Order: sequence, then structure tokens, then C-alpha cells
Amino acid sequence: MRWHITLLAVAASSTLSLAHAQAPAGEFPVRSPVLFQEDWKQSAKGGEHPLAADSVGNPSLELKQYCPSGQLLLTGKEGDDGNPVHVWTGACSAPCALALRDKGHLADLSGLSRIRWTTKASGFHQIRPIVKLADGTWLVGDRAEGRPGDWLVSEISYADLRWVKLDIARVVTVGTFLDKVDLTKVDEIGFADLLPGSGHGPGGWVDVARIEVFGKPVARTEQKGTR
Repeated sequence: MRWHITLLAVAASSTLSLAHAQAPAGEFPVRSPVLFQEDWKQSAKGGEHPLAADSVGNPSLELKQYCPSGQLLLTGKEGDDGNPVHVWTGACSAPCALALRDKGHLADLSGLSRIRWTTKASGFHQIRPIVKLADGTWLVGDRAEGRPGDWLVSEISYADLRWVKLDIARVVTVGTFLDKVDLTKVDEIGFADLLPGSGHGPGGWVDVARIEVFGKPVARTEQKGTR
């Protein structure tokens, strides 16, 4: 018994020493703070209608839509957990995407940055995180979310993703996985549904309610030439 306890103690001590050795002296990884949150805003008439600039409830954000064919719709009801206000991709007759742009800041999504969203999916549809870098490059991540049948709150760590370039005009991937991506200057943050929607019914679509992004703000005025 003493022998087993001694081995456990040595293993624990070695693990702790290794963790300290891997981190800079006096520094440990810190999770990024909330950069922004969007809950969407229903119109006075309510019901289902095209997603528009006034659908964004956060005054610091701009809405960017990328729908080669069809349109993104907004539906749901405030305060209804079973049908919260959300974006619906079912009316997109081609792959489509949505992004949010902070008016005053770029985003530093390096380190322990992540996105948290509330989603529901139908058929084979899922959403994937996308970003637009300050130099105009669009990227889409290799992890997808969307649970059929019920709302799911999930998180994706940007550091865990492999990235592929995204042709935003067609909302399709191009090329192969990139070896290295610099996420310290991100202009737009959002999601893509890479399958055409099937319209109403259970065929195929994604609902996206609350979106929260955790990262560090970078003032746009500090970036020369940034629009």
C-alpha cells in the first residue's frame, strides 16, 4: 500500500512540475473575456420575415449576410425557450453565411478564445464557424454544430480548429487545410451552412439563436488601412 501511495505521489509531483515548466514563469493561460453577444431582435409585427440590419439587438455590431441564392429569415419569440428569436437557413436555396462585425474593434481570437451559440438543426445540416481576417481572407473551421430536434448550447475553441479558405461569394470551401493561421486581427465573425436549405418542414436547415464570442478587442484605429 505504501509503495502504491508513493508512486501516486511521485506521478502527481511530476505532472505538476511539467505543467509549471511548460508555462512561462508566473503566467498561466487565461480564458478570453466576452467580446460581444447577440440575441437577435424581433420586429414589432413578429413572426417570420427576412433578416435585416434592425434584427441585430447589439448596437455595436453590423450584420453581414452572404446568400448567393434565397435569403436568411428571422423568426421566434422573445422569452420563449422553445422558440427563441433566431436566424433560420431553410430559405437559402444555396449555401449561405452570416457574420457580425464590431464597429469599433477588430477581434483577437488567439489563445483561449471561443464562440458559444444556441442552435438547432434538421436533416444533415450543421453550422461551422467562419472568420474574415483584416486582410480580407475568409476562413471556415473544420468543426460543425447542430443537434436535430432540440436546442443545443455549445462552444467551439478557435485554437482547436483547422481552417480552410472560404469563397464567400459562393459560400464554398477552396483549397486544402492551412498549416498556420493568424487570428490576432479578425474583422468579421459568424457561421456558414454549407448545404442548401430545403424550405419549411424537416428536410434540412439550421436555427441559430444567441451567439457569444470570447476574445480580445483590438481598436480599428490602430490598424492602418483597415476598413
